[in-house]
Amino acid sequence: MLARLAVPNVAAVAATTAVTFADVYFVGQIGTTALASLAIVFPFQTLMGMMSNGAIGGGVASSIVRALGGNSILKAENSAWHAIVIGIFMSLLYMIVLGVFSRPIFSLIIGPGDVLEGAVDYAQIVFNGAAIVWLAFMLSAILRGTGEMAIAANAIILASIFHIALSGALTLGWGPFPVLGITGPATAMIVSHGLVAMYLLTQVLGGKARINLRPHKFSWISVKDIMKVGGLGLINSTGLILTVIAVTAFVGRFGAEALAGYGLGSRLELTLVPLAFGVGAALTTAVGGNFGAGQFARARHIAWTGAGITFVATSIIGVSVALFPGIWLDHFTADPEVYAIGVSYLVIAAPVYGIFGGGQTLYFASQGTGHMILPVIITYTRFFVVAGFGLAGAILDWSLTTIFVGVGLGLSVVGIGQVLNVLRGSAWNYDRS
Repeated sequence: MLARLAVPNVAAVAATTAVTFADVYFVGQIGTTALASLAIVFPFQTLMGMMSNGAIGGGVASSIVRALGGNSILKAENSAWHAIVIGIFMSLLYMIVLGVFSRPIFSLIIGPGDVLEGAVDYAQIVFNGAAIVWLAFMLSAILRGTGEMAIAANAIILASIFHIALSGALTLGWGPFPVLGITGPATAMIVSHGLVAMYLLTQVLGGKARINLRPHKFSWISVKDIMKVGGLGLINSTGLILTVIAVTAFVGRFGAEALAGYGLGSRLELTLVPLAFGVGAALTTAVGGNFGAGQFARARHIAWTGAGITFVATSIIGVSVALFPGIWLDHFTADPEVYAIGVSYLVIAAPVYGIFGGGQTLYFASQGTGHMILPVIITYTRFFVVAGFGLAGAILDWSLTTIFVGVGLGLSVVGIGQVLNVLRGSAWNYDRS
C-alpha cells in the first residue's frame, strides 16, 4: 500500500531534486557572487514550496482524505474548493511581501552590493509568479487527498525535465535563447509550474479526483479543518526556513565565499525535506484514512514503516557526502575557499541527515492525525538551538565550524523529537489510554 502511494511521489521528489542540482550547477557557471545571491533567496523560495505543497497542501490532502474516510463526499468537495481560496490568499501574500519588498527584506541578511542585486532580480520573478506555484500545488494536494498520487507526480516529473532544459538555456544562453544569468532558473520555474497547473486543472475538472471542484459558500469550518493541519504546517515550515535564514545571516558576516559554501551545503540539507515529503505525503493519506476509520494501530505501523524507509535513504546520502564531499561539491564550484567551507559544513552536518529525514517523515505522518501542535514545537526547538549557537558565535567571535556544529545538533533535535512524539504523544496513543 505504501509503495503504491509513495513511489509516484518519491519519483516526483527525485525530479524536483534534480532541478535543484541543475539550477545550482548552471548558476555556478556564472561565478561565486551568483551562488551567494542564490543562497540568499533559496530559503524563501523553499519556504513557498514547503507551505504550498507540504503545509497547506498537506492540510488539504488530510482534510479530503479524512472526509472520504468518513464517507462524506460533500465535506471533501468543500475542502477542495476552499483549498483554491486559501491558495489565492497565500499567493497574494507572497507577491506583496517577497515580490514587492524583496530588497528591504534581503538587506537584513546581506548589505548593498552585487550579491543583493542578484538576489532581488531572482526573487522578483519567482515571487511575482507565486499565484502559478500555489495553484499547481493546491491542485496536486486535491489529487493526493483522493489517492491519485500518480497523476500529480507524473506532471511534476515531466515539468521538472522541461525546467532543467529551459533553466540551462536561459541561464547560459544555449542556442537561440538569451543569456538571462541568475534570473534564468527563476523564469524556468514559473513557466514549468504554469504547465503543471494547466494540466492538473484539466485532470481535476475532468473527474480524475473523483470529487467535483466547484464553488461553495465560504465556510470558516472548512478553512479551519484545513488549517488545523495546514496552519500549523505553515508555522512549522516557517520554523524550518527561519533556521536556515538565521544561519545564512550569521554566515554572511564571513563574506560571499562563506555564504556560497554554506549555501551549497544547506541546499543539500533542504532537499531532504522534499525527500521526506515524498514518503510523508503518502503517510498523510494512509494515516489519515486509518485514523478516520478508527484503525489506530495500523496507522502507527504505517508511520514507522515510512519513517524507516526515509531514515535509511537519507542516512546513505548523509554518510556518503560526509565521507566524500566531492561527490556533491565538485559539480558546483571550483573556488577553493567556497569548496573548503562546503566541506566543513557537510562533514559536520551530513552524518545526522538520516535522523533529520526520518523525523521529517514522521512530521508528515502526524498531519494525518489532525494534531500538529507538538510536532511544530519540536521544529521551533531546533530553531532556538541553532539560533542560539549562531548568536553566541556572533557575540563570542566563534568560527564557522562552531556554527555548523549547532546546525548538526538542530537536525538531531528534529529527528529525536518526532520519534518521541509518535512513541509518547497523546495524538498517536489516546486509544491506548
